[in-house]
Amino acid sequence: MFEEIRKLFVECANVDEEEVKPEARLREDLGIDSIYAVELTLQLEEIYGVVIAYEEIEHLKTVSDLVNLVEKKVGR
Repeated sequence: MFEEIRKLFVECANVDEEEVKPEARLREDLGIDSIYAVELTLQLEEIYGVVIAYEEIEHLKTVSDLVNLVEKKVGR
């Protein structure tokens, strides 16, 4: 799932693929602001058929946190 989410960062947020690591901080390292967060959330909801509240996203710190949230919602 990490690789799929990595591709979303590249496509939706114009982040270099090499920068998207599990420990990368969403805001500080990748520059994910609220607009990118909404876009990523919409894409994740569509791809995985889950619902992610904005409040859940705004509390995440790293790429790994995001992957864990989606895996939990998908049931992996």
